Amino acid sequence: MTTSEEQTRVHAFRDDALGDHDAVGLARAIRRGEVGAAEAARDAAARVGAVEARLNAVQVHIAVPAHGSGSVGAFAGVPTFVKDNTDYQGLPTGHGSAAFAPRPARRHAPFVHQLLSTGVTVLGKTRLPEFGFSPTTEYEAGEPVRNPWHTDHSAGGSSGGSAALVAAGAVPIAHANDGGGSIRIPAACCGLVGLKPTRGRVVANAQGRQLPIDLVTDGVVSRSVRDSAAFLAAAEQHWRNPKLPPVGLVEGPARRRLRIGLLLDSPNGVRSDAATRAAVTGTARRLERLGHTVEPVELALDPRFTEDFLTYWGLLSFLIGVTGRTLGADFDRRRMDGLSRGLRETYVKDWRSTPGVLRRLKRTREAYAAAFRGLDLVLSPVLAHTTPPIGHLGPTVPYPTLIERILAYVAFTPVNNVVGTPSISVPAASTTEDGLPVGVMFSGRPGAERTLLELAFELEADRPFPSLRDA
Repeated sequence: MTTSEEQTRVHAFRDDALGDHDAVGLARAIRRGEVGAAEAARDAAARVGAVEARLNAVQVHIAVPAHGSGSVGAFAGVPTFVKDNTDYQGLPTGHGSAAFAPRPARRHAPFVHQLLSTGVTVLGKTRLPEFGFSPTTEYEAGEPVRNPWHTDHSAGGSSGGSAALVAAGAVPIAHANDGGGSIRIPAACCGLVGLKPTRGRVVANAQGRQLPIDLVTDGVVSRSVRDSAAFLAAAEQHWRNPKLPPVGLVEGPARRRLRIGLLLDSPNGVRSDAATRAAVTGTARRLERLGHTVEPVELALDPRFTEDFLTYWGLLSFLIGVTGRTLGADFDRRRMDGLSRGLRETYVKDWRSTPGVLRRLKRTREAYAAAFRGLDLVLSPVLAHTTPPIGHLGPTVPYPTLIERILAYVAFTPVNNVVGTPSISVPAASTTEDGLPVGVMFSGRPGAERTLLELAFELEADRPFPSLRDA
């Protein structure tokens, strides 16, 4: 590693209770008595402390438990963090915003109960951009969350704090959620596995249920496929949606060979950059070598999809501005950041289009289903270009330029949120010239999480994912 790389990379891997363990491995060590749960929490807190000054990933810390929690579950004793847009009893929920002073939550959000049912030990809450609107975790005032692979670059968003901690080895797994790519984008930026489940796969977000189209699904980011698979199986033990086929515990690749569609450029006309195309086409060649069939596919979305999604995005910002006092009595929408204000103001100018926008977005499922005829999955980029430097997508960029940059970057992920289908980001086999990971994305029909995880297992077994421990 060169001196320059040593200055821009940061990780917390060391020979302590966490070692090189992923969440499954650490939970096994705790069950066997090789490691104590309290020891794991203490060492994780020390790891966080070792990298936090450079990553800026944590919003709220919790005192480290002095004794093991005695919890049960697949991840009993595994330290983790909750994203700071989700209520955790007794902790403030700030949503990444300077528009109000958050107050302690009175109770856990429903998903937190599901997360805690897996046995994890929560050490605090991770940072996100304001209300999760941005694909980078940056602010008008204050330090951004930085990418541990290269601290001059974005960690992605909106689950950027969680992704930075997991990639850096501070904790093996962390909560994330996805309303337009917010699990998959930071997973791609930080070299992680990020599965966005099918809408309704985990307990629903209370706010999302009240919206005309519920975009948000909760999940985790992890360093291994088996951690994401084990989380989903454990979550089903707490609650399972009877309208979806069970996933169960996926433990490795399947024998069945798949027909996989290849989508290199976004349906909205955005062309992926050379490094991203190379990562996706290289993955396609690996899949063919492994016996799968890969063929080009067209996703014929309504030409107005991007504009419609942007309008709906603006509606969400508008609703927050109207209802913000439910978050804090001092809420002032004028203190929302430049991206939030721009989205809201753009929506207000064109609010009369809302009924047509909703109709067209809901019809997206028809185009999506048509693209999957004869296919099992679709392979595509996660993002249209590689991870940008800090500042490129920051909320201080003038809104017209900022939104143009965002739409040229986040060109693939929103479709799955609108349709409600599952999608997974996994690291490509190699990094960029700057040493940054590149994610590739697989998408499926509703309920296809098992197929997605089986294929991700196969790619991981074929060539282990890049790790900061080895970089």
